[in-house]
Amino acid sequence: MAERLALPLILPSPPSPKPIFPNHISYHPQPSPSPPPPLLQDVVHRNFCSSDSLDRLTRSLSQSQSQNRIPASNFRERTRIGRSHDANRGKPWTHHRLSPQGQAFIQKLIDPSFDAARIDSCLVELIEFYRKDGLFSLEFLSMELLGIVKGLGFNKKGDLALSVVHWVRSPGGYPLALTGAVIAVVVNVLGKEGRVAAADALLHSLRKDEFEIDVYAYTALITGFASNGRYRDAVMVFKKMEEEGCKPTLITYNVVLNVYGKMGMPWNKIVGLIKGMKSSGIAPDLYTYNTLISCCRRGSLYEEAAGFFREIKLAGFSPDKVTYNALLDVYGRSRRHKEAMQVLKEMELDGFLPTIVTYNSLICAYARDGLLDEAVELKNQMVERGIKPDVFTYTTLLSGFEKAGKDDFAMRVFDEMRDAGCKPNICTFNALIKMHGNRGKFAEMMKVFEEIKKCQCKPDIVTWNTLLAVFGQNGMDTEVSGVFKEMKRAGFVPERDTFNTLISSYSRCGSFDQAMAVYKRMLEAGVNPDLSTYNAVLAALARGGLWEQSERVFEEMKSGCCKPNELTYCSLLHAYANGKQIEQMGILAEEIFSGAIEPRAVLLKTLILVNSKCDLIVETERAFLELKKRGFSPDIPTLNAMVSIYGRRQMVAKTNEILNYMEESGFTPSLTTYNSLMYMYSRSQNFEKSEELLREILAKGIKPDIISFNTVIFAYCRNGRMREASRIFSELKDFGLDPDVITYNTFISSYAADSMFVEAIDVVRYMIKHGCRPNQNTYNSIIDGYCKLHRREEASMFITNLRTLDPHISKDVEQRLSERITRKWF
Repeated sequence: MAERLALPLILPSPPSPKPIFPNHISYHPQPSPSPPPPLLQDVVHRNFCSSDSLDRLTRSLSQSQSQNRIPASNFRERTRIGRSHDANRGKPWTHHRLSPQGQAFIQKLIDPSFDAARIDSCLVELIEFYRKDGLFSLEFLSMELLGIVKGLGFNKKGDLALSVVHWVRSPGGYPLALTGAVIAVVVNVLGKEGRVAAADALLHSLRKDEFEIDVYAYTALITGFASNGRYRDAVMVFKKMEEEGCKPTLITYNVVLNVYGKMGMPWNKIVGLIKGMKSSGIAPDLYTYNTLISCCRRGSLYEEAAGFFREIKLAGFSPDKVTYNALLDVYGRSRRHKEAMQVLKEMELDGFLPTIVTYNSLICAYARDGLLDEAVELKNQMVERGIKPDVFTYTTLLSGFEKAGKDDFAMRVFDEMRDAGCKPNICTFNALIKMHGNRGKFAEMMKVFEEIKKCQCKPDIVTWNTLLAVFGQNGMDTEVSGVFKEMKRAGFVPERDTFNTLISSYSRCGSFDQAMAVYKRMLEAGVNPDLSTYNAVLAALARGGLWEQSERVFEEMKSGCCKPNELTYCSLLHAYANGKQIEQMGILAEEIFSGAIEPRAVLLKTLILVNSKCDLIVETERAFLELKKRGFSPDIPTLNAMVSIYGRRQMVAKTNEILNYMEESGFTPSLTTYNSLMYMYSRSQNFEKSEELLREILAKGIKPDIISFNTVIFAYCRNGRMREASRIFSELKDFGLDPDVITYNTFISSYAADSMFVEAIDVVRYMIKHGCRPNQNTYNSIIDGYCKLHRREEASMFITNLRTLDPHISKDVEQRLSERITRKWF
């Protein structure tokens, strides 16, 4: 595997994040990314803080202790501003504890006509006012500065607040009056305005002046980075803060914990953060527990989430609405619908009415598992309770129907959404892009892009990831690379989901080496693998039939790196199927049927797919019956698998039963459905039906693939209708597809079987000329044709002259063909 991965990486290194304190490398070194798990490394080489939390942070800023450069005797004792003491909470700014001169100063600065260049002279005038009134002292000036920067921050004048600080620090100012509370407020204001670079530079400048940065300024900067999506920078500040011996507060830990959750940090890192918090003597509060439960979503850690829920009560806290919604969402993402509904009941018994968030989580859980009737019923239930569905509700249902292959129902949801006056967002459009793209309807997909512009939306990172996934699903590796380049050109930086999507897309295109190169680049970029990454790598290994490597990765996951989920087991099944390990596949299947591994819908559907692929009809039907027995609805891939196995066995009546079910249930036949039907008819007496189906998919705007054309060509060649086969061959080329070795071998085999050796050899000459290399079956067909007619000498002469036809033929191939003649003759 190492040789395969020694190719140039397709992904350029992302730019290094800007240092937290520019031009001072020794102050804030870049942390090294966590080392990748050993086995994945071997494979290669071979809701931020809630507004309430931010309010609490702001209220805590005034607690900052006096800095060393200011005598402690100059300050009166500070008290924590709580909910009952904050005069500004929920009200317009009231200039609390600010002198009349300070109030007038703020009003002057927030006037639209104020010239920012005059701020220095205005500050000088303000100081003169203080002197004339006999108010001037460092203590008084410090309190005035705090009130002024708060007032400017309230009026979203962060640039002016920063200018005030710069003036106070200047040689002609009063640097001794600058306190940690003032700095923390300014950093917080700049962070809220998205100017974290300016906040970062301010703290760096203060450090150079030996100003001691306190925990509130650090926490404000961490929050600013987190609120602006710069998670790694937020973590770097936290690490530097600890290195400096600055003890984090509860709010600091809560902010960092939220960042860890957003980053998808490995679970052991999250647990380690909480242990460090407790060892510092800081007890978690309800916000901490709510955040921990939310962190359990990514890995579907429902057992851990339930444990935190119990711990909340043991700690003497009462779960709130956020707690219940987070726990319900974890159960939903873990596909545990009964437990999710139980949380809903307990929530209502505790006096909390379900909200739109509650219902959306439940609808998403049912839709994700294909239980669309239940999802629609929940939507109707919320309407009856007076809760109006929002864009997330409709988009979730649309995505559910799209995934199930019920395109008509998906579009009905979209129409209902618009009729209800609910404006689609980028998530809605992303779902439509995925639907049309996965059906090969690229013209419709581009129309969705135009619709995005009309609705004044902008493509987001998910849009690009969706495009990558769509082209990967369709095996279009050139387009995958092109979209990725366009994504970077548009200014989007790859993040974990992008890397996961690229790994999956390239492996679907058969480019395993590129998939693993992407994984390597992901690690080099400092992005930690998560459950989705493991599953993407496992899926890539599975497509190559590398079942032994898959088992080792699976064992590593179980050892604590990441908790396997149902998708992990699905990849194992595919690895066994592609590796022809039927016995291993059967053992795992029995664990699913027996309940040792919970028989979730996705697992049963995967069993149907892999058994169908391996042509195990008894096992396929058993899994299909188990799926219906457990109340799960089949989706389009499941039904396609049934059509495929019945079609291969010419079980027309059974095939029609599935097709009738699809029509009655509103499923939209996909290209895979039609290809399976064409295969069935191409090998029957009604072989001309295969071309009729090809015309049908063209009329429906579905783009046929090389398999579609090859199947129809086979139908005609098999029945000696070479003229019609040649006509389809011309259409294939006109359609922009390149004939593959199977296309040519179909013609060669048919000509040779009919003793038309001149024509067969002409096809070989044509395919070589057009860049398609013959394979073992190409020449076997011709040799077998000669042997069938007992024309051994002509067969031997063909091998003797083969190098003239194919200059790249190897001696080993010539020897093998000679041995084939001998075997056939005797």
